[in-house]
Amino acid sequence: MTRLWDKGAPLDERVLAYTAGEDHALDDRLVAYDVRASTAHAAGLHAAGLLTASDLATLSAALAELGAAHGRGEWRVALADEDGQTALELRLTARVGEVGGRIHLGRSRNDQVLTALRLYLRDAVDALGTGAEGVARALTELGARHATVALPGYTHMQQAMPSSVALWAAGFAAEIADDAEGLKSARRRIDKNPLGSAAGYGTPGLPLDRRETQSRLGFAVNHEPVTAVQLSRGKAEATVLFELALLMTDLGRLAADLLLFYTQEFAFVELPDAFTTGSSIMPQKRNPDVFELIRGRSASAQACLAEALGIIGKLPSGYQRDLQLLKVPLFRAIDLAAQTLDILPPALAGVRFKAENIKLDPAMRAAERANELVVREGIPFREAYRRVAAELARK
Repeated sequence: MTRLWDKGAPLDERVLAYTAGEDHALDDRLVAYDVRASTAHAAGLHAAGLLTASDLATLSAALAELGAAHGRGEWRVALADEDGQTALELRLTARVGEVGGRIHLGRSRNDQVLTALRLYLRDAVDALGTGAEGVARALTELGARHATVALPGYTHMQQAMPSSVALWAAGFAAEIADDAEGLKSARRRIDKNPLGSAAGYGTPGLPLDRRETQSRLGFAVNHEPVTAVQLSRGKAEATVLFELALLMTDLGRLAADLLLFYTQEFAFVELPDAFTTGSSIMPQKRNPDVFELIRGRSASAQACLAEALGIIGKLPSGYQRDLQLLKVPLFRAIDLAAQTLDILPPALAGVRFKAENIKLDPAMRAAERANELVVREGIPFREAYRRVAAELARK
């Protein structure tokens, strides 16, 4: 297999295995986006007079066919390809001959992969935001189904003030909806067109207009100046990972509450059999594995953020191969969050709060009683507080 940078010198295969690592497999999710970006780039070359109309038509048709074939599973990026950009260009050239060799004019793999990644991230954060909104709706529906069920409100793990299932669910729904908004805000860094920055220093000598690809790919702005593009690597990714860490933390806390409520000591909730598992030794057990893993995976999301920040933290300016490693934590966190958001709405749909088991300590109305004294008698709150505390002590 000839690599794009190959100049004829032999390469120790251990180098390819080490430098490509799992990157070739990770690139499979970017192929469709690389096809879009490559098609837009070819159109930009044509607009600049650097590609004939016939060549543009040939390249566009071949790229579309290769993208469709990849979507059908007819080819995959292999280790021998090194990466998705090489895999696509080599297959393109094999299909259309020397015309395929014209498409890399005015770009580098550096801006090529970043363009595909940002196109992918736009779709990913939209889908994750929609998924988070779905969980928020499921919680709202859970609260509505149990609108009349009282629930203790806890501080310091002690019953503190009266609450309800509806209020408990609404709190989590609001925060998870806020996480969806946070994911939308991540688009600010994603929505900058890196194409045309090439290896980080532009395309001297070529009359390329970056507004062509910006418009065709739907980016909000061009990423300027070109030297900022490689400096930005990891920032959009870390922004997405930060928002996912917050989202997974909220989902983990939701799971932690339900796990506590599911214990025999609390017995506040019944979890659906379809979303619990059995024990290999104890016939009576139903294990809340789904919610335990949701709780645990919040740590995985936080670790992915730490890994991404660690990769970029000490890099000098310009492109460095370390940046390739960002895909691992980024894709892992996206996949974990997507799987969690997919399973939670149907799991929540089967949660039932058992009102008959929920007992509220009458003393939880102490703060309410103190407030009533202030309103009725006009005394300072601290005096009302002491009077209510004394009343409780006498009981």
